[in-house]
Amino acid sequence: MQTDNFIDYIRIHCKSGHGGAGASHFLREKFRPNGGPDGGNGGRGGHIILRGNKNLWTLLHLRYHKNLVAEDGKRGSKNNSSGSYGKDIIIEVPLGTVGKNEETGEVEIEILEHGQEAVWVHGGRGGLGNAAFVTPTNQAPEYAQPGEPGNEGWKVVELKILADVGLVGFPNAGKSTLLSVISAAKPKIADYAFTTLTPNLGMVLYRGSTSFCVADLPGIIEGAAEGKGLGHRFLRHIERNPVLLMLIPADSKNHKEEYDILMHELKQYNEDLLDKQMLVAISKSDMLDDELKKEVEAEFPKEVPVHFFSSLTQDGIQGLKDKLWLMLNETELA
Repeated sequence: MQTDNFIDYIRIHCKSGHGGAGASHFLREKFRPNGGPDGGNGGRGGHIILRGNKNLWTLLHLRYHKNLVAEDGKRGSKNNSSGSYGKDIIIEVPLGTVGKNEETGEVEIEILEHGQEAVWVHGGRGGLGNAAFVTPTNQAPEYAQPGEPGNEGWKVVELKILADVGLVGFPNAGKSTLLSVISAAKPKIADYAFTTLTPNLGMVLYRGSTSFCVADLPGIIEGAAEGKGLGHRFLRHIERNPVLLMLIPADSKNHKEEYDILMHELKQYNEDLLDKQMLVAISKSDMLDDELKKEVEAEFPKEVPVHFFSSLTQDGIQGLKDKLWLMLNETELA
């Protein structure tokens, strides 16, 4: 994904349609000069609807549609004819999209499946015509309901990447290199911080017939939970990943300190992230001999699984895939 084309946050103004007014009308025919009320109901105002599309990976197509106004419902008419509904506006979005109320921050809707449709902003209901108010004691009502107004307000469309495994680590931890080795993805790779500015996805083929999706996410820094660096833009994407792969390079000055910072940032952003399955992976492990690997592994708590691998020599790559596949299957069976 190119930086210019990956958009994961859009602010839009939404206005659903007003409901059409009910009709107040009485039947008048040549041989029925005093026919009863026959005013029809008004039509519903148009909804604003989100629809999941598995072929979309970004919100770029919404960039120039910042003001969405659905059609009003039509008025009812004589002969008990109801007004037509206002035309709905359907917004196609990538899987993993959430719709929020900008003012309250409340998540109002989320789209997780292809073809899933959900009404985000409801159109106003149409008013009842006078025929609907006929009773045994009031057989000629002369009134009808107006239509209900639509709903209006600023909304936020936010994309949270749907992937099986999220790569988490400091800038230059080797996330992009790993993704390029285990999948066909070709992320930008260079020896400076924040090479990855937008998420990259790669499908990992596992032992020939199966696969899983890995997301290379922008590097985290201390203070990300408060918005430093890429901050929340990075952290919101890992909320959808059932497994987190914490990458720490072998040449780090302090492996445990990096791990603690990563865990702290996850906790500060959302404590629920700590309940996910996690695997610590030490990249660039071709720099370590067996004795050093034991020393590095001893730095971490005993309950934390640690795996060593090298993208350069491919050592430990298949073992890493095996562990991730097992963790994903345990997640699905849980």
